[in-house]
Amino acid sequence: MNNIIAILKRELYGYFATPVAYVFIVIFLFLSGLFTFYMGGFYERDQADLLAFFSFHPMLYLFLIPAISMRLWSEERKSGSIELLMTLPISTSDAVIGKFLAAWFFAGIALLMTFPIWITVNYLGDPDNTVIIANYLGSFLMAGGFLAIGSCISAVTKSQVIAFVISIVICFLFYVSGFPMVLNFFTGWAPQMIIDSVSAVSVLTHYDSIQKGIIDFRDILYFVVLISFWLYANVITIESKKAD
Repeated sequence: MNNIIAILKRELYGYFATPVAYVFIVIFLFLSGLFTFYMGGFYERDQADLLAFFSFHPMLYLFLIPAISMRLWSEERKSGSIELLMTLPISTSDAVIGKFLAAWFFAGIALLMTFPIWITVNYLGDPDNTVIIANYLGSFLMAGGFLAIGSCISAVTKSQVIAFVISIVICFLFYVSGFPMVLNFFTGWAPQMIIDSVSAVSVLTHYDSIQKGIIDFRDILYFVVLISFWLYANVITIESKKAD
């Protein structure tokens, strides 16, 4: 645990030591406000909720989360500092978890800084804050899932650009697999079990469930398994690179 915390602090400091963190947060807050109050038709809907705010999070994360994760391992491999990191008295899993938690914590900071939108909604009306809290939890878990994917892909290549693009593609596949048009493609020729499996793999399916204010253990378990699987794949990838 001490090793993980040490890596977490090192990585988190690295984010705020450069303008990248501040640029990301500003872009995230700007786009969140734009999508909520303008593109989301917040005032036209005349309802005191944050449905428009959270509905756009999957699309925001598709591009912004890979921008965070692309540097986690690609930069280490390109600069050669990964060899130094691996010589330290820490395990590969400690390094992977520490880096991931730092990125997830940073994403959580950006998410928490949207609290003025929450305050605005409470000022304008009487929203169901229990549902809003559930939405924040779902958004945070989804960010963690996308980060775990991005972290693993970042360990595969030295190019941050390639890691960014591939992460977007994989996250997009996990996102759209729950779309009706995708599920309709299987309807009529595939067994219902396959259709249900494709839908269950989708981030959108579980995120939409939490968006309704329903905290289902199966949805939480999905994100835990998603994060765990990709972090395990991340460890295997780093270990294979060490063997090379």
